[in-house]
Amino acid sequence: MKLILFFLSVSVSFISLSQKKESLNIKKGNWISELKLNTEDVLPFNMIVTKQGSIIVENGEEQIVLEKIVFNNDSFYVKFPYFNSELVFARVSKNQIRGFWKNYAKGQNYKIAFESKRKNDLRFSHTSTSVNTISIDGKWKVEFEPKTKSSYPAVGLFQQKDNTVSGTFLTETGDYRFLAGNTHNDSLYLSCFDGSHAFLFKAALLNDSLYGTFNSGNHWKSEWMAVKDNHFELTNPEELTYLKEDKVVSFSFKDIEGVDFSYPNEHYKNKVTIVQIMGTWCPNCLDEAMYYKSLYEKYHDKGLEIISICYEAGKTEEEQLQSIKNYKEKLAVDFTFLVGGTASKNKAANDFNMLNNIISFPTSIFIGRDGEVKRVHTGFNGPGTGVYYDEYVKKTNAFIESLMAY
Repeated sequence: MKLILFFLSVSVSFISLSQKKESLNIKKGNWISELKLNTEDVLPFNMIVTKQGSIIVENGEEQIVLEKIVFNNDSFYVKFPYFNSELVFARVSKNQIRGFWKNYAKGQNYKIAFESKRKNDLRFSHTSTSVNTISIDGKWKVEFEPKTKSSYPAVGLFQQKDNTVSGTFLTETGDYRFLAGNTHNDSLYLSCFDGSHAFLFKAALLNDSLYGTFNSGNHWKSEWMAVKDNHFELTNPEELTYLKEDKVVSFSFKDIEGVDFSYPNEHYKNKVTIVQIMGTWCPNCLDEAMYYKSLYEKYHDKGLEIISICYEAGKTEEEQLQSIKNYKEKLAVDFTFLVGGTASKNKAANDFNMLNNIISFPTSIFIGRDGEVKRVHTGFNGPGTGVYYDEYVKKTNAFIESLMAY
């Protein structure tokens, strides 16, 4: 038995060693990658293969570094740092790879065909030789799923240089993060791929309006339209969700060690507390958590506490718990994480029935030292929204300062 165990140990060590030695062995530099959403729609994104052997996924100003690369059975498995997804591919040549993007948050069988080639080009390669004929720079009033019961408003913020475009859409539940793309003749093309979301936007400019389609992965497609409007604003995110009259915030969940946790409790007495209702699969929640990390580091010693209640995409409690533990470790944060259960806004609304509703992950409740709710903020518009994010950070920092003073 000892001899068998010895050989098993040697075999495992040899496999691990061979995986470590196996490099990507593809050309370094810029790559254009494509997710084949369906027979008609292809979502491109920019990728850099570094000299150190890592991969960087680019969305405008955003750079996502993929360092966890494993080689097994002739394929490379490249995990995204925060989300439960990965690129799985094989080398076709030193200038081409081919495989799949697998997003386990949407199920074990959710995958989209993926291909990438080494070349310096625009994100949407077919626009490279076009002469720009339209300008979409500025602020737009947007309607997704127009003229339907599911219609919802948004603000489009775009910056354009020649035929290269960056920007995002703000909605009442969060932004669509860092979008990048190009114009071509009378059309606009934008995309975002961050390991959780795969967004593709197409539109044509007719007179003063944009008319287009929006793909989210290979499972969703809808229409949208927009018109330039420098004055349009969404509903204040502090007015969408509110505490019901004569109600208080209280809840009970298990923490990530399996220990029962109830709020309020003695530890949080006379503390300023942010209760974040979120999910580790949610990019807007990640943007908010990164901002909260800076708040926590600055104000925790002065009495700030943060509690994140996670509603997860995993089918089992074990999967949900592991996702939360991985997320907390990767973020390197010390505030409290609790297991809310399945990723369902209906479940979250039932758990927090002292609120009128939960319409978005994330939703944050700001509680003062006196235990009273001072603010409820729905959704989160992150760094991709530029001045909107900067203004929110400035305003919220000042708000936390004021709560800490009491």
